[in-house]
Amino acid sequence: PTRFALRTAILLIAAGLFVFLVYLYFFVPFREVVQTIQRVNPYYFLLALAALILSAAFYSLAWQHLLNLLSVSASFLKAFEFIWVASFVDLLVPAESVSGDISRIYLMSKEPGANAGKVVASVFSHRILATSVTIVSLIISTIYFAVKYKPPPFILEFVVIIAAGCVIFIGLLFYLGMRREATEKIANWLINMLLRLSHGRWELERLRESAIRMLKAFHEGILALGERPKGLILPVFFSILAWLWDILIAVLVFLSLGPLETTISLSAIVIVYSISVAIHFIPIVSGEVGIVEIVMTHLFTLLGNPQAIAVFAAATVLIRVLTLWVRLIVGGLIV
Repeated sequence: PTRFALRTAILLIAAGLFVFLVYLYFFVPFREVVQTIQRVNPYYFLLALAALILSAAFYSLAWQHLLNLLSVSASFLKAFEFIWVASFVDLLVPAESVSGDISRIYLMSKEPGANAGKVVASVFSHRILATSVTIVSLIISTIYFAVKYKPPPFILEFVVIIAAGCVIFIGLLFYLGMRREATEKIANWLINMLLRLSHGRWELERLRESAIRMLKAFHEGILALGERPKGLILPVFFSILAWLWDILIAVLVFLSLGPLETTISLSAIVIVYSISVAIHFIPIVSGEVGIVEIVMTHLFTLLGNPQAIAVFAAATVLIRVLTLWVRLIVGGLIV
């Protein structure tokens, strides 16, 4: 199964790359894109790479502090490693945001003295924090851009749809976190479905008991976090810093290609990058390679100078080299 999954993932990545290359060849001045990438300033690009590592570090710190609040002893190094592993799994397995979170839960739960339910509560809370910071950033940058530049209505409608999808996702997480009965019903439904599929051949009562125990610890963890709002100050602070470094990746990539004033505004970069990240927080489909690059290039062109489409395509390629391929390689090496 592992070989099959890996083979499927490689085929999906190859297909996505092919689609993006076809898009570049037929809809973008391909030669100009190549020439633009060749002129990249390595100083700014290396700073963007450093920003990627710092973003992962602060993201890990936020999760580590949530774990410590729940009395789960976890070192920064372990949290940092598992964040990279989760990114690797995200990029290979469909329904990406869920698959990466499951890998984090699995790995951290194997650590000595770790309670699986509390680990789930930490990942659950971490996801809400990260999504919330992204949505706030998207909303603020969109309002500023709309007031200053008055973009076409369909762009604002697209942003509203993405933001609404993430808000619904956060609302669902809050509901499941607060309603123990609802999560127990879902767990029982899944186990009963497995029983029906196995025609009674599998003994799943132990699994049901383990699931109930884990859900109890999970809800106790969520309540414990709610009762210690001051303890959430550092995780929120680290989540904001992680996001700022994340945004800086895109900004530094654009600076490596030339001055921003002639191509695109800072608020537009924040909008497009926020959308590309926010989509991943809604666990529906993978769509990691190909579609994301096309959407980013198109949005950059809509929100910036249309004559600079080659710069936008080049910037998208370089941003994805960092946020996709570096994460894939580093995460794979850690795995």
